[in-house]
Amino acid sequence: MQIKKLGLQGLTASQLGIGCMGMSEFYGARDDEASLKTLHRAFELGVTFWDTADMYGPYINEELVGKALKGIRKEITLATKFGILRDPSNPTRRGINGKPDYVKSSCEGSLKRLNTEVIDLYYLHRVDADTPIEETVGAMGQLVTAGKIKGIGLSEVSAATLRRAHATFPVSAIQSEYSLFTRDPEEEILPLCKELGIAFVPYSPLGRGFLTGQIKSFEDFDATDYRRFSPRFQGDNFKKNLALVKKVEDIAQQKGCTPSQLALAWVMTQGDFLFPIPGTKHIKYLEENVGALNVEFSKDELQILDAIFPKDAVQGLRYAEQMMGSLNG
Repeated sequence: MQIKKLGLQGLTASQLGIGCMGMSEFYGARDDEASLKTLHRAFELGVTFWDTADMYGPYINEELVGKALKGIRKEITLATKFGILRDPSNPTRRGINGKPDYVKSSCEGSLKRLNTEVIDLYYLHRVDADTPIEETVGAMGQLVTAGKIKGIGLSEVSAATLRRAHATFPVSAIQSEYSLFTRDPEEEILPLCKELGIAFVPYSPLGRGFLTGQIKSFEDFDATDYRRFSPRFQGDNFKKNLALVKKVEDIAQQKGCTPSQLALAWVMTQGDFLFPIPGTKHIKYLEENVGALNVEFSKDELQILDAIFPKDAVQGLRYAEQMMGSLNG
């Protein structure tokens, strides 16, 4: 496992990270004991770039990660996020807040839940349309100066917003959905990150589980799994997207790897400034993901994958329409 520079502000991270969201919410029942064991196994395997957020739960995922950090905090590149508001009494109710005072109070809350004195990478989870990005990032910069955080991140932002933010205070990383199923960042964000020396952190690099080859029918989803309401997993969209996954399975079989490993390896071939964070709460799948580090592609294989997955190949929005409105496109 390589440890690479993450941005230009002195951060480093393992080339493959782990997303912790599903350990607490959204993808079926939670099992904190199993999740803690998975995080400890991640540490053993060198997967030391851990990603959480205050809205996961809300709050309980940060608390879980805080427990897992005990005794190994200095070895982990810790990332968390703020900005999405959720009502603990009604978690489906949401808002966005990027106001300077909220930036600082959110950071204090995350520091407490994570049981740490400093956050390595602190993201604005979604851009607040009612607060100039310069004000939000300016407040985040003050947290860097105060030693509360080491680096600034932004999630799901446009190229124009990134330029404005980076001119206010250096941005270390951008996090957005990116996979064979979601290639939008290739148009503007990936080139801009490379130009500015900003790391790119792909979340859902396995297409929210689609690219694992493990999902065969809508009934595979737990009753509490949010994918039951995701457009890409509905009706004809599901059938058409499943046909694409079959092609990934065929190529993976020829290469002697799993579909997950092929999909992750493809993401990592897109640039050495990419740090994918596949999410899992199971040791079995964590170990499978790490195996992607051993998968290599020929030029012809990459061309075949590009031909199968042009930008418009996947059917359905990646979020429900209401949530798509929160993205800073």
